[in-house]
Amino acid sequence: MGGTWEVGIDIGGTFTDVIGINVASNEVRTAKVRTQTSDPVSCITSAFGAIGVDWDSVSDLMHGTTMATNAIVEDNLAPAALVATEGFRDTIEIGRQNRRELYRLHVTPRLPPLVPEERRIEAVERIGPEGQVLKPLCEDESRRVASIIGDLNVEAVAIALQHCYINAAHEKMLGDQLSKSIKYVALSHEMSPEPREFERTNTTILNAALMPLTARYLDELQSGAGDRTNIHLLHSAGGMASIDAVKERPLTLALSGPAAGVAAAGKIANELKLDNAIGFDMGGTTTDTCVVIDGKVQIGSDQRLAGRPVRQLMVAVESIGAGGGSIARVEGAAVRVGPDSAGAEPGPACYGHGGQLPTVTDANMTLGFLSTERLLGGVIRLNKEKAETAINTLAHKFGTSVHETALGVYRVANASMARALRRVTVERGVDARSCSLIAFGGAGPMHAVALAREFGIEKVIVPKFSSVFSALGCLTAELSYAEQHTVRMPSTDWDTDQLNERCKSVVDRLSKPIVAAGHDADKVTTSFIALIRYAGQSDTVEVSFNLPCDPEKLGQDFMAQHTKLYGFATDEPWQFETLRVTVSEPSKGDIAKLNEVEQEETTTPISTENIWFETSGPVSTRRCERGALPVDWKIQGPAIVEDDWSTIVVPPGATAWVDPTGHLIIEAGEGI
Repeated sequence: MGGTWEVGIDIGGTFTDVIGINVASNEVRTAKVRTQTSDPVSCITSAFGAIGVDWDSVSDLMHGTTMATNAIVEDNLAPAALVATEGFRDTIEIGRQNRRELYRLHVTPRLPPLVPEERRIEAVERIGPEGQVLKPLCEDESRRVASIIGDLNVEAVAIALQHCYINAAHEKMLGDQLSKSIKYVALSHEMSPEPREFERTNTTILNAALMPLTARYLDELQSGAGDRTNIHLLHSAGGMASIDAVKERPLTLALSGPAAGVAAAGKIANELKLDNAIGFDMGGTTTDTCVVIDGKVQIGSDQRLAGRPVRQLMVAVESIGAGGGSIARVEGAAVRVGPDSAGAEPGPACYGHGGQLPTVTDANMTLGFLSTERLLGGVIRLNKEKAETAINTLAHKFGTSVHETALGVYRVANASMARALRRVTVERGVDARSCSLIAFGGAGPMHAVALAREFGIEKVIVPKFSSVFSALGCLTAELSYAEQHTVRMPSTDWDTDQLNERCKSVVDRLSKPIVAAGHDADKVTTSFIALIRYAGQSDTVEVSFNLPCDPEKLGQDFMAQHTKLYGFATDEPWQFETLRVTVSEPSKGDIAKLNEVEQEETTTPISTENIWFETSGPVSTRRCERGALPVDWKIQGPAIVEDDWSTIVVPPGATAWVDPTGHLIIEAGEGI
C-alpha cells in the first residue's frame, strides 16, 4: 500500500467531518462537507475531495457512522425471522412490565415486537439454567425449523434459545443448519452471552436485521478502497474494529458516531491529567454527553435505541435531540426545542437553502455569535436576515423582541442539555462541580460556558480540532474488542482456577482479529472488570481487577465503589455476576502531536461587534482568530473566538487562553 495519508471520517446527521494526517510530512488537513444521508459512500468520497486526497493516497481509513442508528430509529431494517425455544417465542411481545413514566396513564402505545408472530418459530429443545440438557435438539428438528424458515423469504434469522449463554450447543447446531440456506444468521450467545432473555433476544434480532444493510454498505466501501486502503470502523464501545468483525456484528455500530467523540475526550482528559471530565458534543442534530473518570471512558451494557432495549457494550452516552439544527416551536405558553431537526436539507433558515422554521443556529445567528463573514463548515454562507425572520415567527406569538426570543431559545436548549448532563453524572456518582467540561462539535463551544455556569463547573476546554473532534476520535482510537459474560461466582464459594480459565479463554478469542490484522501479539493489552452485586440486589457495580484475581482485594474495592455510588456498604456476601474483558492494541495517534497550520500571532481582533448576552442589551464584543492567538495570552470576555470550522463564545466574566498544546482553556467565571 503506497498511500501516506491516515484519515478519520465521522458521518453525522448534518455534516460529515474529516481529518487527515500525512505520516510522511506530518501535515494535517481538516474539513466538513454536507452529509448525503441517502448515499454514505458519497460522503466518504466528498470528504476525501475536501482535504485533497483519494483512495490511492489513503493508507488507512478510520470511520464512524450513524448508519446503524438511523436504520433502527427510522425502522429501516431487513425483515428477519426468530427461532426461540418452544414456549418462548412470544417473549419479545410480552416484554417487561416496567414503564418509563410510572404515573402517567396517557402514554404512547408500546412498540410492536421486532418480529411479527408469523415469523417467530419455536424449536423443540430445552437447556436448563445450569447448562444441563433437559430436552435434546435432534437433527430432524433442526431440519424442520430450517424448512419453515426457508419458506418465509427472509434474508436474516436471529436464534435466541433459553440459557444458551451457559450451554451454546443447541444454538450452534441450529446456526449451522440455517447457514446452509440463509446468508445472515445471528446467534444470541455470541451477541449477548448473559441472562435477561428479553433484552438478549431483542439485541440479537436487531443485529440480524442490520446485517444485510451493513454488508451492502461495507462491500461498496471495500470495493472503492480495493486492496490499497485498510478500513476500520469505530464501534460503540469506543474502539476500532475490522470490516469482517462488523459484518458479523453490525449492531456494534449503534453508537459509532458518539463513541468517536467520547474516545477523543478520554485522550484529552489523560493528556491534561484531568481527574474527572464531561464530554459535551453538540452537533447539528443531537447533543451527546458522557463522563470520563480518572481518564477512563465509561462503558455500559444496558441502553435503549429508539425505545428498543440493547444489551451490548457501549459508551455511556446520554443523547438528546438538541443540536444546532433543532427546531424551536411554541407549546402552550412555552418554547420547546427539538427533538426534530432541520437537518442538512434544508437546514436552519440562516443557511439560505429554503428552511423557514426557527432553529438553535438561527437563534445563535440572531444574537450575533455567528459571523456572516465566514463560511459555516467551509461551505455555507450564513444569512442573518433570514435567521431573524425565522425567530420573529416565535417573537410575534409572545410579544417579545427578536433578540429576547433568540435568548429564550438559547436558554431552553441549554436547559435540555443540562438535564442530559445531570443524568450522566448523577448515575455515575459524580459531582459535576468537580469536573472539567470538554466542549466540541460544531455548536458545543457556543453553549459550553453557559452550561458550565449552571452546574458550577469552573473550567471549560475547547480542544484543538474541536469541530471535527469525532473524526479525530476515529483517527486516534485504539483497535479493540470487548465482551461481557455471565460468571455468577459467590464470594463464599470462590474458584480462582475457573475464573482464570474463563478470562484466558475470552482474551485468546478477542486477540485473534487484532493479531490477524498484522499487530504484534506482545503489544496487545487487556483489561478486566467485574460486575458485582450483593445477594438479592438488582444492579451491579463495576470493579476493575488484574489476574490473578485476589477475592479479598476485589471485595474491598467493591465495597469502596458501592459506598461511592450509594453512600454505604456492608460486610454481607457478594457475588461476581458478570465478567467484562477488553483487548486492545494501542493507537498510533497522539492528539498533542497534531499541529495546525501556523498563523502569524496577533492580539488584534478581526472586528468588534455588538452581541447579545442578556436581554438588557447588546455588548461591544471582540471577534478573534483562534489560530493567531499567542500562547497563554488571556482574553477577557466578552469575546468570540473563531476558526475555520467553529465558533467559541466567551461571555462577560469569563477568561480564555490557548495552552501550549493548542487547546483553548476557559475559566467560566460567574457572569454579570
